[in-house]
Amino acid sequence: MLAQTDLNTDGIRGWILDNLLPLLLLTVALLLLWLGGGKGDNAGVMRRVGGVFVALAIIGLAVSGTGVDIGTFIAGLFSTSSG
Repeated sequence: MLAQTDLNTDGIRGWILDNLLPLLLLTVALLLLWLGGGKGDNAGVMRRVGGVFVALAIIGLAVSGTGVDIGTFIAGLFSTSSG
């Protein structure tokens, strides 16, 4: 008789957060330095770094699980409450 086990994605999620994400960040940093830094295009590099920060913020929201709370807060800013 086979034992019943719950299937989940905790293992792959942990591996991605611990291994793949830092490797991708290192790759992006090296590409930014190589593509823009060598040409003296500092403004272009900073624009790309701004995009990387936005992407990191989105990844942080997705990983932390607080996206629903933040969405509720932002929706509350635009809704009117009677009371």
